[in-house]
Amino acid sequence: MDILGLITIVLVASILQAGTGFGFSIMATPFLLLLFESHDAIQLNIILSLLISFIMSIKIHNEVNQEVLVRLIKGSLIGIAPGFLLFIFLNVRPLKIIVSILILASTGLLAAKINLKQTNSRELIIGALSGLLTTSIGMPGPPLLIYFAGANVDKKTLRSTSLAYFVFVYLISLLLQFSMYGISKSVWISTLWALPFALLGIILGQWVFVRLNQQLFQKIIYVLLFVTGMYLLVTTF
Repeated sequence: MDILGLITIVLVASILQAGTGFGFSIMATPFLLLLFESHDAIQLNIILSLLISFIMSIKIHNEVNQEVLVRLIKGSLIGIAPGFLLFIFLNVRPLKIIVSILILASTGLLAAKINLKQTNSRELIIGALSGLLTTSIGMPGPPLLIYFAGANVDKKTLRSTSLAYFVFVYLISLLLQFSMYGISKSVWISTLWALPFALLGIILGQWVFVRLNQQLFQKIIYVLLFVTGMYLLVTTF
């Protein structure tokens, strides 16, 4: 195990996650796949993302939009099971291609200042899409990023509500992984090595967050979406 590589990946990705509410899986997964077998890399990503989201949610729980959170969770319950079935029984390559194209197209529309109106039904749909992507390819964030950015949600509400939602959806995904496949000893050992640096990343990410204005925050979201879309597209070929 490349401990230095693991530490570097986790530190940078956790700073991004704590500073924006997104980004750990986007940043960490491609590099973790270089260090670990794919199944272990995905499980390590889920465990660390869950821990970071849980810790951050405790700190900023009073900023969460509870009504939006409930609708996202309800929606995710629709998407979680189909996503897991895709992961187990079907080739996820076509799904990754479709998702990557949709993310890139949506990012272009957002950059062109196309706005979305927040509605209850849309939040249920976004939750369902996010739940499906969590259990199929391990990335719950892109639908939320697109929706919240398009609706011009302020950065505090975006970060806190997303993190609270991730606690739920990552926990369900981890339980499904554990029940169906188990979790190897090497994943738990890697988690223990990475955890102190994830905690350090949370502290540094908080420092970054208070220095981001809304405009810069939006630009970071566009970059994250673009990188995610390109990553999914490139890794399918």
